[in-house]
Amino acid sequence: MAADPRFFPQAGPQRLETILATLGEPCDVTVAALDLVLTGVAPLAEAERGQLSYCDGARNLAALRRTAAGAVLVQEAQRGAVPEGCLALVVRHPALAFSRAAALFHPPPRPPAGIHPTAVIGAGAEIGAGTHVGPYAVIGEGARIGPACVIGPHAVVGEGVVLGEGCRLHAHSSISHAICGRGVVLHPGARVGQEGFGFVPTPEGRFVTMPQLGLVRLEDGVEIGANACVDRGSHADTVLGAGTRLDNLVQVGHNVRMGPGCVLVSQSGVSGSTTLGRYVTLAGQAGLTGHLTIGDGARIGAQAGVMRDVPAGADMLGSPAMPAKEAMRAMTMMRRLAAQNRAAAKDGEKE
Repeated sequence: MAADPRFFPQAGPQRLETILATLGEPCDVTVAALDLVLTGVAPLAEAERGQLSYCDGARNLAALRRTAAGAVLVQEAQRGAVPEGCLALVVRHPALAFSRAAALFHPPPRPPAGIHPTAVIGAGAEIGAGTHVGPYAVIGEGARIGPACVIGPHAVVGEGVVLGEGCRLHAHSSISHAICGRGVVLHPGARVGQEGFGFVPTPEGRFVTMPQLGLVRLEDGVEIGANACVDRGSHADTVLGAGTRLDNLVQVGHNVRMGPGCVLVSQSGVSGSTTLGRYVTLAGQAGLTGHLTIGDGARIGAQAGVMRDVPAGADMLGSPAMPAKEAMRAMTMMRRLAAQNRAAAKDGEKE
Protein backbone atom coordinates (compact mmCIF):
# COMPACT_ATOMS: atom_id res chain seq x y z
CA MET A 1 0.00 0.00 0.00
CA ALA A 2 1.47 3.35 -1.01
CA ALA A 3 1.60 6.33 1.34
CA ASP A 4 -1.54 8.48 1.21
CA PRO A 5 -0.81 11.27 -1.32
CA ARG A 6 -3.07 13.67 0.58
CA PHE A 7 -0.42 13.84 3.29
CA PHE A 8 2.75 12.48 1.66
CA PRO A 9 3.40 13.83 -1.85
CA GLN A 10 5.36 11.30 -3.90
CA ALA A 11 8.49 12.04 -5.89
CA GLY A 12 8.47 9.01 -8.13
CA PRO A 13 8.67 6.65 -9.90
CA GLN A 14 12.44 6.25 -9.41
CA ARG A 15 15.02 4.18 -11.29
CA LEU A 16 16.88 1.65 -9.16
CA GLU A 17 20.18 3.30 -10.08
CA THR A 18 18.96 6.56 -8.52
CA ILE A 19 17.72 4.75 -5.42
CA LEU A 20 21.01 2.92 -4.87
CA ALA A 21 22.89 6.21 -5.03
CA THR A 22 21.01 7.39 -1.91
CA LEU A 23 21.65 4.33 0.27
CA GLY A 24 25.04 5.34 1.59
CA GLU A 25 26.53 1.85 1.16
CA PRO A 26 27.39 -0.43 -1.76
CA CYS A 27 24.85 -2.83 -3.22
CA ASP A 28 25.85 -5.19 -6.03
CA VAL A 29 23.23 -5.67 -8.75
CA THR A 30 23.42 -6.46 -12.42
CA VAL A 31 23.69 -3.66 -14.93
CA ALA A 32 20.32 -4.62 -16.35
CA ALA A 33 18.68 -4.27 -12.93
CA LEU A 34 19.75 -0.64 -12.68
CA ASP A 35 17.01 0.27 -15.15
CA LEU A 36 14.30 -1.24 -12.92
CA VAL A 37 11.67 1.39 -12.12
CA LEU A 38 10.05 1.34 -8.68
CA THR A 39 6.89 3.29 -7.93
CA GLY A 40 7.13 3.67 -4.15
CA VAL A 41 7.85 2.09 -0.78
CA ALA A 42 5.72 -0.11 1.50
CA PRO A 43 5.99 -2.67 4.35
CA LEU A 44 6.67 -6.29 3.40
CA ALA A 45 3.12 -7.48 4.02
CA GLU A 46 1.53 -4.65 2.06
CA ALA A 47 4.02 -4.07 -0.75
CA GLU A 48 2.86 -4.61 -4.30
CA ARG A 49 4.77 -5.40 -7.47
CA GLY A 50 6.86 -2.41 -8.37
CA GLN A 51 7.34 -1.22 -4.78
CA LEU A 52 10.44 -1.31 -2.57
CA SER A 53 10.42 -2.87 0.91
CA TYR A 54 12.93 -4.13 3.47
CA CYS A 55 13.43 -6.92 6.00
CA ASP A 56 15.02 -6.04 9.32
CA GLY A 57 15.75 -9.10 11.46
CA ALA A 58 14.75 -12.75 11.61
CA ARG A 59 11.35 -11.95 13.12
CA ASN A 60 10.22 -10.69 9.69
CA LEU A 61 11.36 -13.68 7.64
CA ALA A 62 7.84 -15.10 7.29
CA ALA A 63 6.60 -11.80 5.85
CA LEU A 64 9.64 -11.66 3.58
CA ARG A 65 8.86 -15.08 2.09
CA ARG A 66 5.30 -13.95 1.27
CA THR A 67 6.01 -10.42 0.06
CA ALA A 68 4.87 -9.28 -3.39
CA ALA A 69 7.35 -6.38 -3.46
CA GLY A 70 9.34 -5.73 -6.63
CA ALA A 71 12.58 -5.29 -4.68
CA VAL A 72 13.56 -5.74 -1.07
CA LEU A 73 16.53 -4.58 1.02
CA VAL A 74 17.93 -7.50 3.03
CA GLN A 75 21.08 -8.70 4.75
CA GLU A 76 23.12 -11.48 3.16
CA ALA A 77 21.72 -14.05 5.60
CA GLN A 78 18.18 -13.28 4.42
CA ARG A 79 18.84 -13.48 0.69
CA GLY A 80 17.56 -17.06 0.46
CA ALA A 81 14.15 -16.06 1.83
CA VAL A 82 13.48 -13.53 -0.94
CA PRO A 83 10.69 -14.95 -3.14
CA GLU A 84 11.05 -15.57 -6.86
CA GLY A 85 10.38 -12.48 -8.93
CA CYS A 86 11.49 -10.11 -6.18
CA LEU A 87 14.91 -8.48 -6.55
CA ALA A 88 17.14 -8.94 -3.48
CA LEU A 89 19.17 -5.83 -2.66
CA VAL A 90 21.79 -7.01 -0.17
CA VAL A 91 23.02 -4.32 2.24
CA ARG A 92 24.48 -4.27 5.75
CA HIS A 93 21.77 -2.08 7.27
CA PRO A 94 18.38 -2.64 5.59
CA ALA A 95 16.37 -0.29 7.85
CA LEU A 96 18.84 2.55 7.38
CA ALA A 97 18.99 2.02 3.63
CA PHE A 98 15.18 1.92 3.45
CA SER A 99 14.91 5.16 5.43
CA ARG A 100 17.08 6.91 2.88
CA ALA A 101 15.21 5.41 -0.04
CA ALA A 102 11.83 6.34 1.48
CA ALA A 103 13.00 9.94 1.85
CA LEU A 104 13.79 9.96 -1.87
CA PHE A 105 10.21 8.97 -2.70
CA HIS A 106 8.69 11.20 0.00
CA PRO A 107 10.92 14.22 0.67
CA PRO A 108 9.75 16.49 3.52
CA PRO A 109 7.44 19.14 2.09
CA ARG A 110 8.88 22.63 2.06
CA PRO A 111 6.46 25.53 2.27
CA PRO A 112 7.32 28.50 0.06
CA ALA A 113 9.68 31.15 1.34
CA GLY A 114 8.08 34.29 2.69
CA ILE A 115 6.37 35.81 5.71
CA HIS A 116 2.64 35.34 6.18
CA PRO A 117 0.79 38.65 6.60
CA THR A 118 -0.55 37.61 10.01
CA ALA A 119 2.92 36.86 11.44
CA VAL A 120 4.40 39.30 13.97
CA ILE A 121 8.07 40.20 13.47
CA GLY A 122 9.82 42.13 16.23
CA ALA A 123 12.10 45.10 15.65
CA GLY A 124 15.60 44.17 14.59
CA ALA A 125 14.78 40.52 13.88
CA GLU A 126 16.74 38.99 10.99
CA ILE A 127 15.07 36.46 8.69
CA GLY A 128 17.40 34.40 6.50
CA ALA A 129 16.90 33.87 2.79
CA GLY A 130 14.42 31.16 1.82
CA THR A 131 12.80 31.03 5.26
CA HIS A 132 9.06 30.46 5.64
CA VAL A 133 7.19 32.17 8.49
CA GLY A 134 3.67 30.80 8.86
CA PRO A 135 0.34 32.26 9.96
CA TYR A 136 0.27 33.94 13.37
CA ALA A 137 3.88 33.03 14.12
CA VAL A 138 5.74 35.44 16.42
CA ILE A 139 9.43 36.29 16.13
CA GLY A 140 10.79 38.45 18.93
CA GLU A 141 12.98 41.50 18.76
CA GLY A 142 16.58 40.87 17.78
CA ALA A 143 16.04 37.20 16.94
CA ARG A 144 18.22 35.80 14.15
CA ILE A 145 16.64 33.17 11.91
CA GLY A 146 19.04 31.41 9.55
CA PRO A 147 18.40 30.65 5.89
CA ALA A 148 15.93 27.97 4.76
CA CYS A 149 14.18 27.71 8.13
CA VAL A 150 10.47 26.91 8.60
CA ILE A 151 8.56 28.67 11.38
CA GLY A 152 5.15 27.02 11.56
CA PRO A 153 1.76 28.50 12.43
CA HIS A 154 1.51 29.96 15.94
CA ALA A 155 5.15 29.10 16.68
CA VAL A 156 6.96 31.58 18.92
CA VAL A 157 10.65 32.55 18.68
CA GLY A 158 11.67 34.64 21.66
CA GLU A 159 13.73 37.80 21.74
CA GLY A 160 17.37 37.32 20.83
CA VAL A 161 17.01 33.62 19.94
CA VAL A 162 19.41 32.34 17.27
CA LEU A 163 18.38 29.59 14.84
CA GLY A 164 20.92 28.14 12.44
CA GLU A 165 20.30 27.15 8.85
CA GLY A 166 17.47 24.77 8.06
CA CYS A 167 15.76 24.73 11.46
CA ARG A 168 12.09 23.77 11.59
CA LEU A 169 9.64 24.84 14.30
CA HIS A 170 6.31 23.08 13.95
CA ALA A 171 2.94 24.48 14.92
CA HIS A 172 2.55 25.90 18.45
CA SER A 173 6.15 25.20 19.47
CA SER A 174 8.06 27.89 21.33
CA ILE A 175 11.68 28.70 22.03
CA SER A 176 13.30 31.40 24.15
CA HIS A 177 16.71 32.10 25.70
CA ALA A 178 18.31 29.72 23.22
CA ILE A 179 21.13 29.42 20.70
CA CYS A 180 20.62 26.69 18.08
CA GLY A 181 22.81 25.13 15.44
CA ARG A 182 21.79 23.87 12.01
CA GLY A 183 18.83 21.60 11.34
CA VAL A 184 17.23 21.80 14.77
CA VAL A 185 13.61 20.57 14.85
CA LEU A 186 10.89 21.38 17.38
CA HIS A 187 7.77 19.29 16.95
CA PRO A 188 4.27 20.63 17.74
CA GLY A 189 3.91 21.99 21.25
CA ALA A 190 7.59 21.61 22.19
CA ARG A 191 8.81 24.13 24.76
CA VAL A 192 12.44 25.19 24.93
CA GLY A 193 14.05 27.84 27.13
CA GLN A 194 11.39 28.37 29.77
CA GLU A 195 12.30 29.02 33.40
CA GLY A 196 13.67 26.00 35.23
CA PHE A 197 12.18 24.56 38.43
CA GLY A 198 14.41 26.46 40.84
CA PHE A 199 13.24 28.08 44.07
CA VAL A 200 14.29 28.64 47.69
CA PRO A 201 11.93 28.19 50.67
CA THR A 202 11.56 31.03 53.17
CA PRO A 203 11.34 30.51 56.95
CA GLU A 204 7.62 31.21 56.64
CA GLY A 205 7.15 28.27 54.27
CA ARG A 206 6.82 30.26 51.09
CA PHE A 207 8.96 30.00 47.97
CA VAL A 208 11.22 32.52 46.29
CA THR A 209 12.10 31.80 42.66
CA MET A 210 15.80 31.57 41.95
CA PRO A 211 16.47 33.66 38.82
CA GLN A 212 17.20 31.37 35.90
CA LEU A 213 19.98 33.22 34.10
CA GLY A 214 21.38 30.57 31.77
CA LEU A 215 20.50 29.60 28.20
CA VAL A 216 19.63 26.51 26.20
CA ARG A 217 22.14 25.45 23.56
CA LEU A 218 20.87 23.00 20.95
CA GLU A 219 23.66 21.74 18.72
CA ASP A 220 23.29 20.69 15.08
CA GLY A 221 20.52 18.21 14.29
CA VAL A 222 18.84 18.14 17.70
CA GLU A 223 15.14 17.15 17.56
CA ILE A 224 12.65 17.89 20.34
CA GLY A 225 9.44 15.84 20.32
CA ALA A 226 5.86 17.03 20.65
CA ASN A 227 5.09 18.58 24.05
CA ALA A 228 8.60 17.90 25.32
CA CYS A 229 10.21 20.54 27.55
CA VAL A 230 13.81 21.72 27.89
CA ASP A 231 14.40 24.24 30.67
CA ARG A 232 17.06 26.91 30.38
CA GLY A 233 19.97 26.90 32.80
CA SER A 234 19.92 28.59 36.18
CA HIS A 235 23.45 30.01 35.94
CA ALA A 236 25.22 27.60 33.56
CA ASP A 237 23.57 26.61 30.27
CA THR A 238 21.44 23.58 29.42
CA VAL A 239 23.20 21.84 26.50
CA LEU A 240 21.94 19.11 24.14
CA GLY A 241 24.70 17.61 21.99
CA ALA A 242 24.60 17.24 18.23
CA GLY A 243 22.07 14.77 16.88
CA THR A 244 20.34 14.22 20.23
CA ARG A 245 16.68 13.24 19.98
CA LEU A 246 13.93 13.74 22.53
CA ASP A 247 10.70 11.79 22.10
CA ASN A 248 7.29 13.28 22.90
CA LEU A 249 6.60 14.30 26.52
CA VAL A 250 10.22 14.28 27.70
CA GLN A 251 11.37 16.67 30.45
CA VAL A 252 14.92 18.03 30.68
CA GLY A 253 15.71 20.18 33.72
CA HIS A 254 17.94 23.21 34.07
CA ASN A 255 21.72 22.91 33.69
CA VAL A 256 21.51 19.41 32.18
CA ARG A 257 24.33 18.71 29.74
CA MET A 258 24.16 15.94 27.13
CA GLY A 259 26.81 14.71 24.74
CA PRO A 260 26.06 13.96 21.09
CA GLY A 261 23.62 11.31 19.95
CA CYS A 262 21.61 10.85 23.14
CA VAL A 263 18.10 9.35 22.86
CA LEU A 264 15.40 10.07 25.45
CA VAL A 265 12.22 8.05 24.96
CA SER A 266 8.72 9.25 25.81
CA GLN A 267 7.95 10.36 29.39
CA SER A 268 11.54 10.04 30.55
CA GLY A 269 12.94 12.86 32.65
CA VAL A 270 16.32 14.27 33.66
CA SER A 271 16.59 16.38 36.79
CA GLY A 272 18.71 19.51 36.97
CA SER A 273 22.49 19.59 36.71
CA THR A 274 22.82 15.97 35.56
CA THR A 275 25.40 15.22 32.86
CA LEU A 276 24.85 12.59 30.16
CA GLY A 277 27.82 11.43 28.12
CA ARG A 278 27.87 10.49 24.46
CA TYR A 279 25.14 8.25 23.01
CA VAL A 280 23.24 7.65 26.24
CA THR A 281 19.76 6.09 25.94
CA LEU A 282 16.87 6.55 28.37
CA ALA A 283 13.92 4.21 27.74
CA GLY A 284 10.31 5.19 28.38
CA GLN A 285 9.46 6.67 31.79
CA ALA A 286 13.04 6.40 33.07
CA GLY A 287 13.88 9.06 35.63
CA LEU A 288 17.22 10.54 36.70
CA THR A 289 17.70 12.52 39.89
CA GLY A 290 19.83 15.66 39.85
CA HIS A 291 23.60 16.18 39.89
CA LEU A 292 24.41 12.74 38.44
CA THR A 293 26.94 11.70 35.81
CA ILE A 294 25.84 9.10 33.25
CA GLY A 295 28.75 7.64 31.29
CA ASP A 296 29.12 7.31 27.52
CA GLY A 297 26.91 4.68 25.91
CA ALA A 298 24.96 3.85 29.07
CA ARG A 299 21.44 2.50 28.60
CA ILE A 300 18.72 3.11 31.18
CA GLY A 301 15.77 0.72 30.98
CA ALA A 302 12.07 1.57 30.98
CA GLN A 303 10.74 2.98 34.27
CA ALA A 304 14.18 2.80 35.88
CA GLY A 305 14.84 5.24 38.70
CA VAL A 306 18.49 6.32 38.67
CA MET A 307 19.79 7.81 41.91
CA ARG A 308 23.54 7.27 41.56
CA ASP A 309 26.17 7.86 38.89
CA VAL A 310 26.21 5.29 36.07
CA PRO A 311 29.50 4.14 34.51
CA ALA A 312 30.10 4.18 30.76
CA GLY A 313 28.52 1.32 28.83
CA ALA A 314 26.33 0.14 31.71
CA ASP A 315 22.82 -1.26 31.28
CA MET A 316 20.55 -0.33 34.19
CA LEU A 317 17.11 -1.60 35.23
CA GLY A 318 14.75 -1.23 38.16
CA SER A 319 13.97 1.39 40.78
CA PRO A 320 16.29 2.10 42.40
CA ALA A 321 18.26 1.27 39.28
CA MET A 322 20.94 -1.41 39.36
CA PRO A 323 23.00 -3.21 36.71
CA ALA A 324 20.67 -5.15 34.42
CA LYS A 325 22.02 -8.60 35.31
CA GLU A 326 21.60 -7.91 39.01
CA ALA A 327 18.09 -6.60 38.43
CA MET A 328 17.11 -9.72 36.49
CA ARG A 329 18.50 -11.98 39.24
CA ALA A 330 16.58 -9.97 41.86
CA MET A 331 13.34 -10.28 39.90
CA THR A 332 13.89 -14.03 39.47
CA MET A 333 14.47 -14.38 43.22
CA MET A 334 11.31 -12.41 43.99
CA ARG A 335 9.27 -14.68 41.74
CA ARG A 336 10.72 -17.76 43.44
CA LEU A 337 9.96 -16.36 46.89
CA ALA A 338 6.41 -15.56 45.81
CA ALA A 339 5.97 -19.11 44.47
CA GLN A 340 7.35 -20.56 47.72
CA ASN A 341 4.97 -18.46 49.79
CA ARG A 342 2.02 -19.60 47.69
CA ALA A 343 3.07 -23.23 48.07
CA ALA A 344 3.52 -22.83 51.84
CA ALA A 345 0.09 -21.23 52.13
CA LYS A 346 -1.53 -24.16 50.28
CA ASP A 347 0.28 -26.68 52.54
CA GLY A 348 -1.01 -24.78 55.58
CA GLU A 349 -4.57 -24.98 54.29
CA LYS A 350 -4.25 -28.76 53.86
CA GLU A 351 -3.11 -29.19 57.45
